[in-house]
Amino acid sequence: MKKPSSKIREEIAKLQDALKAAEARDAERIGRIALKAGVGDIEIDEAALQTAFEDVAKRFRPAKGGSSGNERGGASGGSPSEIPPGAATRGSDEA
Repeated sequence: MKKPSSKIREEIAKLQDALKAAEARDAERIGRIALKAGVGDIEIDEAALQTAFEDVAKRFRPAKGGSSGNERGGASGGSPSEIPPGAATRGSDEA
């Protein structure tokens, strides 16, 4: 049986609220990590900072195509040895 459009709208509204909450949690987590890493003290415009974060995201995303999920190098194929010293050695309490 088909759902009435009002029910679908309610579900969409609930999902949008859930998405906003999830994005807020992610933003807080990333913000805490960035502050611990000292990003808050850097004089940089927002566009350049976003570009830098996009580069970091690419580095840790699995490569496109049949990745086993065990690789952390990302699209550039980088290995953990390419991570700058201290970048991944912060405490594990960032969540």
